[in-house]
Amino acid sequence: MSSHAARRRVARRPSRAITRRRRLALVAVAVLLGALCAALVSGLGKEAVNELGALPLRHDDIIRQQAADKDLDPALIAAVIYEESRFRDQTSHAGARGLMQITPQTADAIARHSGGTRFKQSDLAEPQINISYGAYYLRLLLDHYGGNETLAIAAYNAGMGNVDRWVREAGGASEFKSAEHIPFPETRAYVENVMDRRGDYRENYSEDLGL
Repeated sequence: MSSHAARRRVARRPSRAITRRRRLALVAVAVLLGALCAALVSGLGKEAVNELGALPLRHDDIIRQQAADKDLDPALIAAVIYEESRFRDQTSHAGARGLMQITPQTADAIARHSGGTRFKQSDLAEPQINISYGAYYLRLLLDHYGGNETLAIAAYNAGMGNVDRWVREAGGASEFKSAEHIPFPETRAYVENVMDRRGDYRENYSEDLGL
């Protein structure tokens, strides 16, 4: 080998500093992957997966508590939260707030009926309060419509006044059919989506929801 070729070969060989940096980078990647795997196995990792997945679930402890307290299906509460907010705290253009998108008027009415004398609108940002009030409203709607879940879910979206009118026009609750008697496309889709997601939550999160 000529001296010129030998010099070229030496020039191509990575320096010790570069080699050391590459090794440190590989170690860092390995540590990061190991931490991610550990997080996925831990409860924190499970929460992250549930939150980022196609079907998120958060605050399942509050959902279980409120379902037991209000005699509701926890999967129904989870499905309403998903449809309303995708489990993200937010405020709509109409002023509905929090995970279950409670309007100020509805929140004030629930506070009066439930004895929440210290309630203020900013409390709706708290998951415990928001889910508690949303579950209270669901229970009220189910009682109002004799346990008819379709009517209760429709009223959660469109209001009791609209649903009461639709029921009268249909000739009674027993004659009511979503596809025929709900004139709002948004509400028809809302009812269908909530019922579908309820089944999904029961299938995928039965243990988390205490089912």
